[in-house]
Amino acid sequence: MARLRAFESLARHFVDIADFLLIYIEEAHPSDGWVSSDAAYDIPKHQCLQDRLRAAQLMKAGAPDCPLAVDTMDNASSAAYGAYFERLYIIQEQKVMYQGGRGPEGYKISELRRWLDQYKRRLQAMPSTVVVEV
Repeated sequence: MARLRAFESLARHFVDIADFLLIYIEEAHPSDGWVSSDAAYDIPKHQCLQDRLRAAQLMKAGAPDCPLAVDTMDNASSAAYGAYFERLYIIQEQKVMYQGGRGPEGYKISELRRWLDQYKRRLQAMPSTVVVEV
């Protein structure tokens, strides 16, 4: 949950230059599978989309200001982006601009923040053009 709060904080900080989206994928540590000793919730392996939607609501509660999508039961998003367990991406004009490492070890908000800071500086350095029609 701390990572989720850090993500939401980052989203609030960069709301002026980026849109943020959380995608809930399959449960990494289901209570009826590979259980983590520090799991915050008791979530069994999803048997249907309704199970996944219910579990996603717990994630939404941890970051209420971020839009949330839910992966399909065939894990299409997770497969397309290699997201299992968690991963950070920046996609701009349908191109992957930043791909973080796989979590939990490769999940680094600091790298994402650095990329966004650099991007924001580039935007601020661009001359602004004002068009006035008479």
